[in-house]
Amino acid sequence: MYCIDMQIRHIKNRGTSSEESDVGEQNWAGDAYRKFQEANLQSVKKNLTVHLGRGIRTSRLKDIPKPRPRVSTEGMTRVTGRGTSSRKSKNCGTTFT
Repeated sequence: MYCIDMQIRHIKNRGTSSEESDVGEQNWAGDAYRKFQEANLQSVKKNLTVHLGRGIRTSRLKDIPKPRPRVSTEGMTRVTGRGTSSRKSKNCGTTFT
């Protein structure tokens, strides 16, 4: 996994001033999010009830499956452009285990 060091510029006061800040490691997608999600599931009590689907369904936290790695689709054909064209997929899956 790679981490990109970048800065974000925040515009303040109706555009009259700005501030730059460093961004740390992002964990909102991909393998980093799966690791973050698994760590959160391990730190919570297992007999906790979770409400799902706008509060209609309930489930025990211990019954929720662990996050699984995404399978590779590299080399398969991916349909693009409203079904009018296609290309080879470059998705190499996840390294999360």
